[in-house]
Amino acid sequence: MKLYETKTAPNPRRVRMFLAEKGLLDQVECVEIDLQKGENLTPEFAAKNPMKKVPVLELDDGTCIAETMAICRYFESAYPATPKLLGDNAVEEAVIEQWSRWLDYYFFVPCGMGFQHTSGFFKDRMTPVKEWGELCVADTQKFMRFLDQHLADKQFICCDKLTAADLTAFAVAAFARVIKLRVDDSLPNLHAWYQRMQARESAQV
Repeated sequence: MKLYETKTAPNPRRVRMFLAEKGLLDQVECVEIDLQKGENLTPEFAAKNPMKKVPVLELDDGTCIAETMAICRYFESAYPATPKLLGDNAVEEAVIEQWSRWLDYYFFVPCGMGFQHTSGFFKDRMTPVKEWGELCVADTQKFMRFLDQHLADKQFICCDKLTAADLTAFAVAAFARVIKLRVDDSLPNLHAWYQRMQARESAQV
């Protein structure tokens, strides 16, 4: 299998961490795609994912699966003997899905939009709106404060154990440095959780 990714991007990092936590990282060949050079915009890549985004998992039979959670769900189902990161029962699956949606919509999306619209990184293929980007940065910071409060009496985001929700939150929190937001002592509960996550082997992949 091949995993088309960009090492520095948060979504591919979520997949790598997911695979590392399951002990499956050696099952894929990572293929680097340079987003700034537009390697994701080529006809060859668009044939694998018409949305022209990373990551994309290409199975041995040529089937291509795009979208982070879709890839994670494939591995969760295809390798049932590995640690469960998407829930052990109906309640856990629902709670993790709830948190995954919240983290995507209220943390990842504003963080990504804040980056794109204030940095000009993709100005050759989009029209940045600085004011919108600044609002998104503020929304990202607001959600970080919410997470800090949520983690006041918790070791993990949900279910009292490591789940895909923690991997998403960590990847986005780490990426937030590109919009000049860092997890520090001003967010003590989030900071303690972040340090625990950073100490995991999967955080190094």
